[in-house]
Amino acid sequence: MTIYTDGACKPNPGPGGWAAILLYNRQEQVLTGGEPDTTNSRMELQAAVSGLEALRTRSRVELYTDSRYLQRGITEWLTSWVARRWRKSDGKPVMNLDLWQRLYELIQQHGVDWCWVPGHSGDPNNERANRLAYEAIYRTATRQGSASKSCGPNRRR
Repeated sequence: MTIYTDGACKPNPGPGGWAAILLYNRQEQVLTGGEPDTTNSRMELQAAVSGLEALRTRSRVELYTDSRYLQRGITEWLTSWVARRWRKSDGKPVMNLDLWQRLYELIQQHGVDWCWVPGHSGDPNNERANRLAYEAIYRTATRQGSASKSCGPNRRR
């Protein structure tokens, strides 16, 4: 199983989108989503969480990300955070704790190799995940904009 993930936010913070592309035996599943007010880091994490949550059985996974935050968080910081009860070395709480904790639960269920790929380096699946994440931003911002549209500038009732 191979999963490519990406998250995006424009501006950061602001509307965000994420994408996960799951590839297995010449089959593909594409997952996308977004939030109206978020950060790029949260979207990167959400992409990985959603990709792993989509797996129906225990799996061996190569997960590709262009996010150093996600890759380093998993491979360098996570063990220490757990040992310190989800606190960083300075004693402050880990940012995006809900997503890191969910990711920690998921990697207990699956064998995951975390592979970093440089963003915009020509990897077709990484580039596609990036496009899908930006499309999710647009869909999220469009839905949010239509829900909160007012009539006329400075209109009062």
